[in-house]
Amino acid sequence: MTKAPYQVVIVGGGISGLATSYALMEEAENKQMAVQCTVVEREPRWGGKILTHITDNYLIEGGPDSFLTSKPWALELCRTLGLHDQLISTNSQHNQTFSFCRGALRELPQGLLAFRPKRVDTLVSSGLLSWGGMLRMAAERFWPRRNSWQADESLGEFFRRRFGTEAFENLIEPLVAGIYAGDADELSIESTFPRFRELEREYGSVIKGMRKALASAPSAPRSSGEATTMFMSLRGGLGELIRTLVEALRKRGVRLMAGVECLEIQPPTPGSGVFHVMLDNGNRLPADAVVLATPAYQTARFLRAVQPETASLLDGIPYASTATISMAYPAESIGSQIRGFGFVVPRKEQRPLLAATWTSLKWPDRSRAGETLIRCYIGGRGRETVLEQDDAALVKCVRGELTSMVGITAAPTYTEIHRWKQGMPQYVLGHRDRLAKVQEQLVHSPGLYVTGAGMYGIGIPDCIREGTKVGKQLLQDYTALYSTRDSGSTVSG
Repeated sequence: MTKAPYQVVIVGGGISGLATSYALMEEAENKQMAVQCTVVEREPRWGGKILTHITDNYLIEGGPDSFLTSKPWALELCRTLGLHDQLISTNSQHNQTFSFCRGALRELPQGLLAFRPKRVDTLVSSGLLSWGGMLRMAAERFWPRRNSWQADESLGEFFRRRFGTEAFENLIEPLVAGIYAGDADELSIESTFPRFRELEREYGSVIKGMRKALASAPSAPRSSGEATTMFMSLRGGLGELIRTLVEALRKRGVRLMAGVECLEIQPPTPGSGVFHVMLDNGNRLPADAVVLATPAYQTARFLRAVQPETASLLDGIPYASTATISMAYPAESIGSQIRGFGFVVPRKEQRPLLAATWTSLKWPDRSRAGETLIRCYIGGRGRETVLEQDDAALVKCVRGELTSMVGITAAPTYTEIHRWKQGMPQYVLGHRDRLAKVQEQLVHSPGLYVTGAGMYGIGIPDCIREGTKVGKQLLQDYTALYSTRDSGSTVSG
């Protein structure tokens, strides 16, 4: 009797779903197991929030523009896919970031989130902190640690407690908002920056712990002389990762269905162990396992009939809406008004703008010679009303921000807007406990898995890591639970 292939359907064709499929097929090949994988995506394109648009003159990232290299999973996947020669680093000549504080751009010290600023004089000269604020920040090394570690703590509470209100508001909060588009007083330190809490617990100080960790860390190996910066991208944009990943999946026989929406997940009938994935094109896909790599609120909708308690838990994960507005200007109209990679805006400034990136200075070959490309980031938790405007009003708003903040008065020659409604999951207080309960509930539905940015990490590396885990776990569980199940295949002869 020939065993039928293990049927897996993955709903969601963003980086999480694609990484899950890739890990699954690699594991199946290594274990010489027959697997038929189908990935379903309701949008006509792959990649989710990774969206690269290339025009005759510009390379524009509608979503993220880079990935973090201290979390190695994106870098490793790029190399595995043969994209090592396409990796690009940020421009070292413009390696500065600013915070808009008290009416001016003030330079942030490099290495700030590692609490090992490379140039302390930058912190002194920038005017970001008063002398009292700097002394309070430096006193973190001697500040008493928290007595109780049981309860979760907000990111805002943690950083105020350790470094003082001034350092939190002017330095740390705007950087966090740029990553999570959230309110630091709602976000969980345990689910966003758990390492800082661990350092306090172990060393009594974040600064002491970070310095000891950095001093003992092995030097990162370089591949073929490749220089690695904190953030990296691909020469053809992050969309190149998606394109290459999709090609690799096709070569391995993965069935890719874009522009098709999943309507419902039907649970197995008693004794069958087979799910059915109902699609809007009328197809009904049988599956031994289903992976939901969709935003938490969509995953909740699919699970309502199968796992109502899990659906309620996932429904409790809030999402924020954001938008990116890319604008091109003749270089001569900008002059020397911009420098570095860009700037972030503290929440206390009460501006609609979250951050701005000088794309042409940060990355090579993103605009033609004589043109300057700028990318602005707006919206986020508590600042979403700005997104109610139409595109023209949104551009006018952002132009007004750039005029008042950096003095850019010229009209852009090109604009491009990408809106991300409910695009950014918020890891609020209790997020980790919520996810623990989700995993407890899923044990009762063998063959059902969830992954995605709403769970254990919003960044590209985190999504790849979690998708890879699920892809490998699928085959481990299948081997353990279904190895003796009669596949129903025909007997030859």
